[in-house]
Amino acid sequence: MQTDVLVSVPITSSGQFTDQTPTALTRCRVKALYIIPSATAGSLVLRDGGSGGAVKATFNTVASATQPTFILFPGEGLVFQTAVYGAVTNLGSAIIFYG
Repeated sequence: MQTDVLVSVPITSSGQFTDQTPTALTRCRVKALYIIPSATAGSLVLRDGGSGGAVKATFNTVASATQPTFILFPGEGLVFQTAVYGAVTNLGSAIIFYG
């Protein structure tokens, strides 16, 4: 099913992704991800529902603040039933493209 693609507010620490209002995102499909790493290798763990929610995906980053990472998910993307939570370790920032 085709939907408009929207962009979240960047997160710089662990927390729930929000829209531009900012209102916490509820059920949605994550279509893509853009991560700006830090000088230290890090990771972004996407969880459904909150800090204790089911892990949907884990992304590790290189130790370089000059090498951003863009990941486009195939098909309809990753569905999150209740919320999109990002557990951040050593990242500059991360945004999601969702619909």
